[in-house]
Amino acid sequence: ADNLSEALKKLKITSTDSTADSLEGCLDCLLQALAQNNMETSEKIQKSGVLQVFASLLTPQSSCTAKVANIIAEVARNEFMRNPCVDAGLIPPLVQLLNCKDQEVLLQTGRALGNICYDSHEGRNAVDHAGGAHIVVDHLRSLCSKTDPASEKLLTVFCGMLMNYSNENDTLQSQLINMGVIPTLVKLLGIHCQNAALTEMCLVAFGNLAELESSKEQFAYTNIAEELVKLFKKQIEHDKKEMIFEVLAPLAENDVIKLQLVEAGLVECLLEIVQKTVDSDKEDDIAELKTASDLMVLLLLGDESMQKLFEGGKGSVFQRVLSWIPSNSHQLQLAGALAIANFARNDGNCIHMVDNGIVQKLMDLLDRHVEDGNVTVQHAALSALRNLAIPVVNKAKMLSAGVAEAVLKFLRSEMPPVQFKLLGTLRMLIDAQAEAAEQLGKNVKLVERLVEWCEAKDHAGVMGESNRLLSALIRHSKSKDVIRTIVQSGGIKHLVTMATSEHVIMQNEALVALALIAALELVTAEKDLENAHLVQILHRLLSDDRSAPEIKYNSMVLICALIGSEPLQKEVQSMAFLEVISKLRSHENKTVAQQASLTEQRLAVES
Repeated sequence: ADNLSEALKKLKITSTDSTADSLEGCLDCLLQALAQNNMETSEKIQKSGVLQVFASLLTPQSSCTAKVANIIAEVARNEFMRNPCVDAGLIPPLVQLLNCKDQEVLLQTGRALGNICYDSHEGRNAVDHAGGAHIVVDHLRSLCSKTDPASEKLLTVFCGMLMNYSNENDTLQSQLINMGVIPTLVKLLGIHCQNAALTEMCLVAFGNLAELESSKEQFAYTNIAEELVKLFKKQIEHDKKEMIFEVLAPLAENDVIKLQLVEAGLVECLLEIVQKTVDSDKEDDIAELKTASDLMVLLLLGDESMQKLFEGGKGSVFQRVLSWIPSNSHQLQLAGALAIANFARNDGNCIHMVDNGIVQKLMDLLDRHVEDGNVTVQHAALSALRNLAIPVVNKAKMLSAGVAEAVLKFLRSEMPPVQFKLLGTLRMLIDAQAEAAEQLGKNVKLVERLVEWCEAKDHAGVMGESNRLLSALIRHSKSKDVIRTIVQSGGIKHLVTMATSEHVIMQNEALVALALIAALELVTAEKDLENAHLVQILHRLLSDDRSAPEIKYNSMVLICALIGSEPLQKEVQSMAFLEVISKLRSHENKTVAQQASLTEQRLAVES
């Protein structure tokens, strides 16, 4: 301790005119003390005011420069020392030293700047202001192809410095991307893949940059996919695989890179991991299984990568994913169902899958999750069924396979995501399927649950889908029994409210359903239609210039049907409808104009 105090005093006095030898001794003493107790020594250095002295010692000519930079690098390992280093004016001379040729000076300077930037807003700003990043990126470019140990060490330090400089800072990350750092880092990874420390630094730097959208476009122009897959195949340790996964996941959000990863053979690696880890209960294996299967699902989100792996339903990847669905692992069941939902994104794939028995596999999976089931698996399996039900030719096949009954088992679910997918699946299934729509529309339990969910104000998606399914049951069945069931369950008011939705498609579906109610069961529904103020709402829709032509048309069709009821006819007469409708006779849309003439005649006759 005495030696340290002596050295600090001596440094302050002699820094300006001392001989190099006496300086060296003082600096060696500081380095020794830092090696023994970094934190305590750093505090003493700060209190002594010697940091300001260091600024004058950081000159390219001095033989002590590397040692001074080393001391700064050591003290800056402590969080409390980073701002004092900036305040002492150390950043500009350190950045200037990045221009010198001496490898040891460059190494220690890179360390010092990297440590000062670590989690320090002030440190990063100062380096940015002094233009440090640009010089380091240039160094990376010029050193990139050198594979001697000293150059690799320097490259590792510079990569680390840029990583600390830009970590979790979008502005600085964008700056590095604009400087073209990405192609250089990808090249580095390819050339130095045998060097574990440098490879690791590159991966962390990629992980840092890959979150930004602009970076993904740049990555897509490199051979990053190939390099990462090559590196991945060599890894045995869990931690190293995790590091690569952390870069792959954000990159795989880009469709171009998805395809590149598929072409580079990533899928085969992922399938191998799944096979190795599926029966293990080791924590690392469970984590790897999840990451690999999640990434597999992500790759299937790209249209081209998905179609490439589907291979007309004959692809080995598609077959392997199918085998996940009956697995005992919830994670694989989930990934399998999500993968099927992703494969089911075009009619051709959907038709092929339904013809090849996928529906039964999904129903069996749902069956395993009815009682206290896994919500994410339920949601994924229902998503897959909903997508499969989109092509017209699949609907009848799926209905006769018992999909509606399988889905109805989840009516009791209190989970909005499951409710939402359940409703969507049923709505897809009954589209233009009169018999199924009638059967479901007479199911009192279902209709009562729909009416209940039509009031789920906290879950707009569930509320919207419930309304749409109520309307669909009427539109596709055109059945008096269905209408009576909906009237008895209190569903009419929700259909009337739906006619005022902000979405034209929903307004329209409601108006068509209401017109069918008025045509088939007006007497039964009369009271509810009156209480829900339907006539006033129609008046508003017809008067509003913003209403779409089809809304105006269907509102007039509905008015013509409503005047078959005495109380509703009185309401229509009391509201000056003729005035509004006569204006619509000159509407630019021919169909609207014709319907306006017909409606005007009907109203004139009735009055």
